[in-house]
Amino acid sequence: MTTDRTRAAVLVDALTLAQALTGDEPPVLLDVRWALGRTDGHEQYLAAHLPGAVYVDLDTELAAPPSAQHGRHPLPEVAALESAARRWGVREGSSVVVYDASGGTSAARAWWLLRWAGVRDVRLLDGGLAAWTAAGLALEPGQVTPEPGDVVLVGGAMPTVDADGAAAWDGALLDARAGERYRGEVEPVDARAGHIPGAVSAPTAENLDASGGFLPADRLRERFRALGAAAGAPVAVYCGSGVTAAHEVAALASIGVEAALYPGSWSQWSADPSRPAAT
Repeated sequence: MTTDRTRAAVLVDALTLAQALTGDEPPVLLDVRWALGRTDGHEQYLAAHLPGAVYVDLDTELAAPPSAQHGRHPLPEVAALESAARRWGVREGSSVVVYDASGGTSAARAWWLLRWAGVRDVRLLDGGLAAWTAAGLALEPGQVTPEPGDVVLVGGAMPTVDADGAAAWDGALLDARAGERYRGEVEPVDARAGHIPGAVSAPTAENLDASGGFLPADRLRERFRALGAAAGAPVAVYCGSGVTAAHEVAALASIGVEAALYPGSWSQWSADPSRPAAT
């Protein structure tokens, strides 16, 4: 039975976070502002960010270099991720909160990667930057350079699936991209249009309400049940490059449904001419 505790293990609201930041052991706060086709995340961070937040570069710190073989955002090597996490000030036993300015759709990549690498207490700021400012909480400008951390990371703590696994998936395979990309009507960035045969369209944006916060648990449960994704059933998620799919994994986790992530996602699949594309 999903409880409020299940959701609270994935999401934190702005006022609860503000209180935690004044405590004796405040969480490490990571700003992961990123959007497809934009490169000004760091400039936005420098202009104004949550107090004490450290900027994280999604393209260089939360992914290995892109390639046709592995996709646009391959998983980074564990050693590289550990080095980055230590720069961010993550210590053994640290709690971590991640946020962005887009409803968590990029910050979820940091949530998923740190969970995958064995950091147990990682949460998303529900509603992101907008929720913080809507609560009347202050921002600060400039760069934050924390004391280096000592966290030790080991990959594999979150389930993944590769291209062969996605092709043979016996369960709900959710495509977290926008519906028009799933249908093959447009493809702005990857090699071919379409989707993995058998996948169901489940746009990440539909996890959120009009303010950019996660939908209530009952509405998320209803949404995913209609898509064939319920607790106890095999569920896997992909998107364009494994970023917004992590948001869908987080939404599912918030209602007690474990889902595997296909990190290569459509950017890897579509670059392989032997893989079929459905429209």
